[in-house]
Amino acid sequence: MSERKILIVDAANVVGSVPDGWWRDRRGATERLRDGLAGYAERERAEVVLVVEGSARGVESVPGVRVESAPGSGDDRIVELVAAAALPCVVVTADRELRRRVGEFGAECLGPRAVRPAAPHAHARDGTGAGNGDGDRDRDRDG
Repeated sequence: MSERKILIVDAANVVGSVPDGWWRDRRGATERLRDGLAGYAERERAEVVLVVEGSARGVESVPGVRVESAPGSGDDRIVELVAAAALPCVVVTADRELRRRVGEFGAECLGPRAVRPAAPHAHARDGTGAGNGDGDRDRDRDG
């Protein structure tokens, strides 16, 4: 990221992109993602916003990563942030509908692997090998 941009991360989507047991401790998985993003923010000199929802609400911000707890839908909060941003935005998600919505405001989109490498032998979001539909194709193409 050479020009200053805001990186907005769809926490639920990125956490769910790797079947590493996140479903047993959604909040802990989100905290681990946040901590990894702090290193990314420092390396890339990026402003990073992690949008959380549901049981991950209440995860605290850390230096380099501002955590936004969505009062309702995380996707809706991400669209609001993109629409109000003074800088260009990059949104990290594999959610096609969210990509379409933020694209209307000129946001660039990246897949979850842009900030979180796949786990070894990760074939599905839920660990079953069944995949998660269109999100898998988006991640393979974009992230």
